[in-house]
Amino acid sequence: MKQCTIVREASISGIGLHTGRQVTMTFKPAPENHGFKFVRIDLEGKPTIPADVSHVISTNRGTTISIGGEARVSTVEHTLAALIGSNLDNVLIEIDGPEAPIMDGSSLLILNALTKAGIVEQENDREYIDITETISYRDDLTGSELIAFPSSKFELTALIDFHSPVLGQQFAALEDIHDFPGEIGPARTFVFVHELEQLIHQGLIKGGDLDNAIVIADRVMDDMELESLAKRLEKPSIRVDKEGFLNTTDLRFKNEPARHKLLDVIGDLALVGKRIKGKIVATKPGHASNVEFAKLLKCFAVEQRKLRGIPKYDPDVKPIMNVSDIEGKMPHRHPFLLVDKIIELSDTHVVGVKNVTFTEGFFQGHFPGNPVMPGVLQIEAMAQTGGLLALQNVPEGEQWDTFFLKIDNARFKNFVVPGDTLIIKMELISPIRRGIVHMQATAYVGNKIVSEAELTAQIVKRNHGV
Repeated sequence: MKQCTIVREASISGIGLHTGRQVTMTFKPAPENHGFKFVRIDLEGKPTIPADVSHVISTNRGTTISIGGEARVSTVEHTLAALIGSNLDNVLIEIDGPEAPIMDGSSLLILNALTKAGIVEQENDREYIDITETISYRDDLTGSELIAFPSSKFELTALIDFHSPVLGQQFAALEDIHDFPGEIGPARTFVFVHELEQLIHQGLIKGGDLDNAIVIADRVMDDMELESLAKRLEKPSIRVDKEGFLNTTDLRFKNEPARHKLLDVIGDLALVGKRIKGKIVATKPGHASNVEFAKLLKCFAVEQRKLRGIPKYDPDVKPIMNVSDIEGKMPHRHPFLLVDKIIELSDTHVVGVKNVTFTEGFFQGHFPGNPVMPGVLQIEAMAQTGGLLALQNVPEGEQWDTFFLKIDNARFKNFVVPGDTLIIKMELISPIRRGIVHMQATAYVGNKIVSEAELTAQIVKRNHGV
């Protein structure tokens, strides 16, 4: 599948469910690999907020993303679900307020706007998170549980149970994302009467209306309560038009609440940033559990990308640098030279090999009888390998050294023991500027990641100090 964007701009206007503010949201075409991004055009500097799970700051009655301070957009889930359900990958969303418009409480009107805008394929292939093993998240406090299973396509099942005699237990399923516009997109948000008082007290649902939410009367209400509720919602009157529901319109689906919960799951999982190939089963899902599950999926995607990038090491192929060549480039010597070969080298990456043997001096004192290569020496091996990348284009590189300034996000995932061949891959995170080198380091043994880190170094003339 190719990535897709819209052909032309499309706009919708409405009020925010919780803020009650009138806002306009404009969808614009975006280039390949752009993803979904919101732009607050009403704020100074027009800050851009990527629709990414790392930017979620709240899941209270909706999902809010932010890049700090005032630059935030709340209730993004219905919009993101519509984008996924429209088979889109790259769209810029301009918005002139802090909350996406609730419209009719579903994704339907957003879907209609995107359909009118038109969908066009782009040049680049779509990237997927391929679920190859069971991934699960459970919140013991709420009973929410989400599980991802391997599947050749994106499919979802949602089960809800609010212990309500009106709703009972409900179930909804989506077997093909292309069915979203007709089967899931029109499902509206819902709220129980007993929640309304609390939400109003919290200053939320200022834009709430019987036209943009299903209100479920899960207990008997007399005329006085209905009159009081109408006053709080600034309505002339409210009546129980149909047993169990305070609404003037019929349900669009018998299981509309379950379908809307499934819609929310799709919108929140869009924050992973890639399409998913897998079957998701969500039991009693909510925004908080959806977002935590999205974080797990994103971590899984990062691991997948790293494992797809495992360098291929063939000891029969002549290396780009052997240990003698390396000694000509670096001041390190045995027993502290921790790179034996360089097998790949480009302007942006390098791959080194370290053969781990029992004769290494550190094994004599590091867990004697159960030899394990120290994590700090794995970092040092990464640093030395990265130094060769940093110095390759420096004139008279042998007169310069790389001194490491910072180590971030170091993780040690598997033991390295005698007999292992440690493959070290260093990739530039950003271009080298003013002698500062920022690299992602990943070390492998076989098909396993054993350690990883972000390293920052400075190139310094030898004997000049840092």
